[in-house]
Amino acid sequence: MASAAEPRTFPQLARRAVADTQLRRNIGNATQTIRTKRAAVVAEVPDWEELREAGRSLKEHTLRNLDRYLVQLEESVTKAGGQVHWARDGAEATRIVTDIAKRHSVKEVIKVKSITTEEIKLNEALEDAGIRPFETDLAELIIQLGDDVSSHILVPAIHRNRAEIRELFMRKLGLTELSDRPSDLTAAARSYLREKFLTVPMAVSGANFGICDTGTICVVESEGNGRMCLTLPKVLVSVMGIEKLVPTWEDMEVFLQLLPRSSTGERMNPYNSLWTGVTPGDGPQEFHLVLLDNRRTDVLADRTGRQTLNCIRCSACLNVCPVYARTGGHAYHSEYQGPIGAILTPQLHGMDAAASLPFASSLCGACYEVCPVKINIPEVLVHLRTRAVARSGPSLEKLAMGAAIRMFDNPGLLETAQKIARIAQRPFVSDGYITGGLGPVRQWTRARDLPAVPDQSFREWWRTRR
Repeated sequence: MASAAEPRTFPQLARRAVADTQLRRNIGNATQTIRTKRAAVVAEVPDWEELREAGRSLKEHTLRNLDRYLVQLEESVTKAGGQVHWARDGAEATRIVTDIAKRHSVKEVIKVKSITTEEIKLNEALEDAGIRPFETDLAELIIQLGDDVSSHILVPAIHRNRAEIRELFMRKLGLTELSDRPSDLTAAARSYLREKFLTVPMAVSGANFGICDTGTICVVESEGNGRMCLTLPKVLVSVMGIEKLVPTWEDMEVFLQLLPRSSTGERMNPYNSLWTGVTPGDGPQEFHLVLLDNRRTDVLADRTGRQTLNCIRCSACLNVCPVYARTGGHAYHSEYQGPIGAILTPQLHGMDAAASLPFASSLCGACYEVCPVKINIPEVLVHLRTRAVARSGPSLEKLAMGAAIRMFDNPGLLETAQKIARIAQRPFVSDGYITGGLGPVRQWTRARDLPAVPDQSFREWWRTRR
């Protein structure tokens, strides 16, 4: 984690990331592999676009009726023997989880991969309370052992290659011999985690979906470690954002097709774990569901921004994003990276914490094309950019844009400015483009193509033919 003295804006962090050739190679190889797999399995589904539309429609219907569905979910979970807690923010959510652990005199908890618990900094809160959390997802375990932070929503250790993971395991797990074969790395992690699965009395999970009519909670995963956490401990606590609701069992048909193909390029998830309350003698005997707001209701109130809550955390937008492919996830300085992180982070954590993220995009639209629930990410990016600019103070760019508005509104002034620009640009023109320049023009041309002002404007050309 970056210290307070380290850079935190996207431009600062991205500049450092693009200089790391090994990082770019690791990210590029991994995202290309996932992107290719996704394209192949999506092409197999003849009604993929209809599925996307169904997913979008279901999410928007649920969000429009969120108050009703949340009450229904609470009633269903309680009826099945679970306990529901409401958390306005991360502090309340972490306090609820910590209090449950203390009530059971728990000193260790095992965790299922959960971005929501990263969002509220649950691990840090548990450690402050003297409770040690153990991540059980392989990628999250790598992150935890390496005192690292995740760089991808779905594949948190995507920035690490096998050789780096081998070195980390040997150093942290006390192994004297270990190859970098995936099977050997997996076996080393399995051996480390197995004792925890069998002895730790409490687990914490996130949730991919909460089904309102039955009170069933769902986690999808690829390794089976999550299922061990969800079935073996006596106490299970699930932290779920209030936007993760699905009205009925039938609706799950849509999302269980959209999610695996979009996320890992698989036809179905290897493990779909679903639990409803508690069952005597089978699985956890105490189940708590923490429903987390944490500014989600503020996002819901924003007509343009609310579509962000449709997200099902598949990460397809990350794998096609040209900006993410070059910077990796750490440049976003958030548990949510890539295009979805660029719109979700400023809305959940506030614009003060992430004002630069809406500008971390080329607006190419690739993220919108692959989103399984049709979130118009470019539209939200522009919306948030407008908010970021509106709340910022006076700047040279604002003055320049204000002058440009007046100039384009006055034909005579525009022609005069063009004549002056033709003369002023001469020392900097090369092959029809301005390279270099003075002051802010130099900063602009350093990263962007700036066409030179032509020798003849359209108005001048038109006058010669009248």
